[in-house]
Amino acid sequence: MNDISAGAYLVKAQEAIDRVASTQLENVARAADLMVEGIGRGGVIQVFGTGHSQAVAMEIAGRAGGLIPANRIALRDLVLENGESPSILADPHLERDPGLAQRLYDATPTDPSDVFVIISNSGINGSIVGLASVAKENGHPLIAITSLDHSGQVESRHPSGAKLSELADVVLDNGGPFGDAALPLPGGGAVCAVSTITSALLAQFLTAEVVRRLLDAGEEPPVYLSANVPGGDSHNDALLKRYEGRIRRGG
Repeated sequence: MNDISAGAYLVKAQEAIDRVASTQLENVARAADLMVEGIGRGGVIQVFGTGHSQAVAMEIAGRAGGLIPANRIALRDLVLENGESPSILADPHLERDPGLAQRLYDATPTDPSDVFVIISNSGINGSIVGLASVAKENGHPLIAITSLDHSGQVESRHPSGAKLSELADVVLDNGGPFGDAALPLPGGGAVCAVSTITSALLAQFLTAEVVRRLLDAGEEPPVYLSANVPGGDSHNDALLKRYEGRIRRGG
């Protein structure tokens, strides 16, 4: 009998969380070292994800308790920054287009010291692999957050045949299953995805490790306060001045 319930999902989600906690801390430490080095040289963390991976990008860039020197790259930048037609955003398969990677990079205020974090559960779509390739071609360290289980069972949609995990300097495996959803249905398929939970966990692991390293070095970590607490806006605005023109704070 199939158990489709909150309790059954909790078991699967906890299993995935435990896998991440038991297998990824060493990789998190390596990724945090790259991020601290980049920030120390005046760089920012350039974060990109499409689809539901945008939620994970938002865990890293622009949220309370997160790092201020982090910029979220989005497909909408093609319109807002490059002046392309808004109609391109209506394409449900836009994330699969490898041709937009260089345009996205050109629309982003980058510095040689910037570190890229690219999030994709499958790690195969054209824009994901394309931007990863462009980042590496321009000498940026690259951190991937992906599902190695899923990525290992599918072919790349990029003309090069490469996958995100194959291009990254550090790979953080979100521990998600093939197809992402965790609870099988009686007639086939499954429901209740886990990758957003475990990838967000990895994002917060990264923040914690970066901040720990900065504190150990005697530096004040540049982190956001909630805009909804007294003094939050003034605190954030003062720190954001260090990175003026480098960070976009759109909704």
